[in-house]
Amino acid sequence: MLQLAHVHHVAVICSDYEASKRFYTEVLGLKVVREVYRAERESYKLDLALGEQYLIELFSFPAPPPRVSQPEAAGLRHLAFAVPNLDAALAELDRLQIAHEPVRTDEYTGKRFSFFFDPDGLPLELYEV
Repeated sequence: MLQLAHVHHVAVICSDYEASKRFYTEVLGLKVVREVYRAERESYKLDLALGEQYLIELFSFPAPPPRVSQPEAAGLRHLAFAVPNLDAALAELDRLQIAHEPVRTDEYTGKRFSFFFDPDGLPLELYEV
C-alpha cells in the first residue's frame, strides 16, 4: 500500500487565464503564492492557497480542449470547499451574480451542500460543516 500523507494540490487548466485568476482570487478568496509565465509552453502557472494550505495550481495553455464537467460525468467529479454557513455563502454568490444549484442534503451525513461553476464550467461544491 502507498504511504500517502494528504492531498497536496489540485491542478486546473483554464481557457481564459485572467477570468479564472479573478474568479479564484476575488470570488473564492484564494491567495496567490506564486505566479510564473513559462514562455516555452506559452503557459501561466498560478499557485494558490486557502489560508496557509497550498491548494490549487491554475494553468493556462493555448487552446486547451474542452472537457465534460457536469458533477455526474465520469472522471474527477468536483472540487469541494467547506463553509461554516451555506446560506451566507450562497447569498454572496447571489450578490456576485454567480449561479448555483439548489441546496441539497447529504442523505448519509445530513449536511447541506450546493454546486456552482468556475468560468470554465468546472463543478465546485460548497459543503456546510
